[in-house]
Amino acid sequence: MSADRLSSMSKEVKPESVSLCPLGTAAVPEQELLCIFGTGDFGRSLGQRLLQTGYRVVYGSRRPHSCGPLPQGVQVMSHAAAAQEASLVFLCVHREHYDFLEALAPQLKGKVLVDVSNNLKKNLYPEANAEYLQRLIPGAHVVKAFNTLSAWALQNGPSDASRQVFFCGNSAEAKQAIADVATKLGFTVLDRGSLTAARELEDFPLQLFPEWRLPLRLAIGLTATFFLYVVIRDIVYRYVTEGKDYSFRIMVSMANKVFPIVSLIMLSLCYLPGVIAAILQLYRGTKYKRFPDWLDRWMLCRKQLGLLALGFASLHVLYTLIIPIRYYVRFKIAANTISQIKENRTSEFDTRAAWRQDSYFSMGILGFGLYILLGITSLPSVSNALSWREFSFIQSKLGYLTLFFCTFHTYLYGWDNFLRPSYYKWYTPPAYLLCLVVPTVVLVLKLLLLLPCVDSRITRIRRGWERTDTGDASKKSLLT
Repeated sequence: MSADRLSSMSKEVKPESVSLCPLGTAAVPEQELLCIFGTGDFGRSLGQRLLQTGYRVVYGSRRPHSCGPLPQGVQVMSHAAAAQEASLVFLCVHREHYDFLEALAPQLKGKVLVDVSNNLKKNLYPEANAEYLQRLIPGAHVVKAFNTLSAWALQNGPSDASRQVFFCGNSAEAKQAIADVATKLGFTVLDRGSLTAARELEDFPLQLFPEWRLPLRLAIGLTATFFLYVVIRDIVYRYVTEGKDYSFRIMVSMANKVFPIVSLIMLSLCYLPGVIAAILQLYRGTKYKRFPDWLDRWMLCRKQLGLLALGFASLHVLYTLIIPIRYYVRFKIAANTISQIKENRTSEFDTRAAWRQDSYFSMGILGFGLYILLGITSLPSVSNALSWREFSFIQSKLGYLTLFFCTFHTYLYGWDNFLRPSYYKWYTPPAYLLCLVVPTVVLVLKLLLLLPCVDSRITRIRRGWERTDTGDASKKSLLT
């Protein structure tokens, strides 16, 4: 009886003990399998990132046995076999190679098909690649995504927090699946809506510095204009009137005149739209009316204008530092010294000239130091660490102080030369006088806006106050 009892107990315990052994492995969920069509650079980089994130990857290829080096741990099959294995397929091939997909329509039915393709130029096809793909395989859920990333960005995505994955599609479930994958890869996601936005996403990688176009055109135009102006006044004029060739000064002297001029004008153009906006708000008596489109575009590119201005100022500093080692300067100093020795004369120390030169250099150094501070705080990594009040103080208050120092630096450079007729060659004013017009206007207008009676009104307007028209008020009283 006891023996039968022990045997029955052992029979009951045995299956329970066997089922406990694989419990640890059964608790681990199976990794999701994703499919990639295409074994090029982008496909390989995408597969590597997916493997590192914990996904299983299967590649679909025309030549499964000779498709080149792929990440370790992946499977390679034919397109049809790979499509059957996974519910989400990344299509990493160009649009001109989409023909093979028609035969895979049964295997891709109900699957999420991610189109990552781009074109060589805008409007190359009558419809977006993703829309064409959806029409080619109507049974699949096509999502446009990952096309704004490069293979390098996929490999180094988590180290760059500014990388975003834009996507669009007609299926909410399919877009959510893509958002989950992109988030696990370390990217931030942004839903652009339905598949009709695919053309906009495909045009993103084709844009070349869209926010820099206006500032770059302005910088090139100002540089070319003032360079031609100073060459005519300083090189051509002296050749015509004196018969001397000073063309060697084009490389350094003329460049060192143009760079600070362009820098000062572009810095003043950073703050001029803010002054114009304040004047418009004063005139309208409200902040709820849109600015003109040209003013909106101007205000949106102020950061680029400021960075280009900083670049020209840096070139001016570098060119100034090499002045003492130039052959022309060393020759002039040596010739002047020998001339004084021969004539047995010495030059008296001019305190006024020393004050002027020291003040000139001091204003330039202070202005350039603040210039660098403005440039550093415009970097996203720095500006994100500042509060809005701190960022506004640096970019606005210190920005106007930078403009003042740089403008005063230019005034000290010219000193009283504008009173001498010899400086107006061919009846044209010196270039530094022309460049002082815009910054002087900006500083004068800003001082007027800082008057207590004006500043208090602007502050009220920007806090929501609106000026009521007496005519409108009388009409409202009659109606009530």
